[in-house]
Amino acid sequence: MKRIFILSLIAVFAVFGIYATAQSEEGASAAQSEPITITFSSVSVPGDAHTEAMYVFKEELEKLSGGTIKVEVYPSAQLFDQEGEQAAIKQGSVDMIYTSAPWLAEFVPYLSMFTAVYTFQGYDHMTKVLNGEIGQQIFEDVVDKVGIRPLGAYYLGTRELNLVEKVGPVRTPEDMHGVKLRVPGSPSWIALGKALGANPTPMAFSEVYMGLKTGVVEGQDNPLPTDKNAKFYEVTKYIVLTDHVVDSVWPTMNEKKWQSLTPQQQEWVMAAVSKAKDFCDGKVRETEASILGFFKDQGMIIIDDPDKEAFAAYAKNSYMTESKDISKDWDWDLYDKVQAAK
Repeated sequence: MKRIFILSLIAVFAVFGIYATAQSEEGASAAQSEPITITFSSVSVPGDAHTEAMYVFKEELEKLSGGTIKVEVYPSAQLFDQEGEQAAIKQGSVDMIYTSAPWLAEFVPYLSMFTAVYTFQGYDHMTKVLNGEIGQQIFEDVVDKVGIRPLGAYYLGTRELNLVEKVGPVRTPEDMHGVKLRVPGSPSWIALGKALGANPTPMAFSEVYMGLKTGVVEGQDNPLPTDKNAKFYEVTKYIVLTDHVVDSVWPTMNEKKWQSLTPQQQEWVMAAVSKAKDFCDGKVRETEASILGFFKDQGMIIIDDPDKEAFAAYAKNSYMTESKDISKDWDWDLYDKVQAAK
């Protein structure tokens, strides 16, 4: 009788073990079938090409992955301001943001040379460098030093000066002396403001419109599509076509998040990044070709003959003197490679 009882217990435990294993396998299968979520945050506003590119990225990645990867898009500083999101991606509080050389130069100092005025001589030069072999070298340095991975470079546009009426027409860097020029709050951006002859005034992008309206700042510099979409033409009078920076933004992922993806998933991400880049670059270039007429219709004055040589000479001296703490870290061999890639 005792033997029968023991055999019965063994049978019960065996059945329970089979059931538990089945439940465990079912739970693991269910977990594996749960879609991966990627959160993508930006301070860019509706209508910006790189804002719309976030949705192109989302649509393409969800399509390529068959819905196994979901992308949550949060533009217009819904989650973080510009400074906050730069910290959040390093902490893993968000999976993707747009960053760029000025934000990363604090950690990879030579990158400040990519924020210097007149480093790139046009769109083709910029995208050839940053989306090519040189760009890959740069991005790997960012991974090593910062723990985040730039996935490419989107054309943000060519930065121009945009000033309130009080400043008056500007054609030389001397005309910018004393002008409170809004810049983002990083050393490289502050150096850029000085290089243009201005008094750089750090301010979050979301505050710029009211800053211009109230006189807290007297100017800002951005690509013309951004000026239009942010409605800066409502509170400024002049656009000065200095063409001082061929600007880009870098869609960037937290490195731990990137490494959590399979090689196939990483391939899908890169394909989606590429499609979104083509959309963003194409839209910005198309807009830049036709946008000056819009600003003229709004009553703005376009200064199309600034002394670019004077600005370039002033900037070079500024970087080598008052901002030598920035230029001392430039990689001049790499700079020569960039210039040779024109």
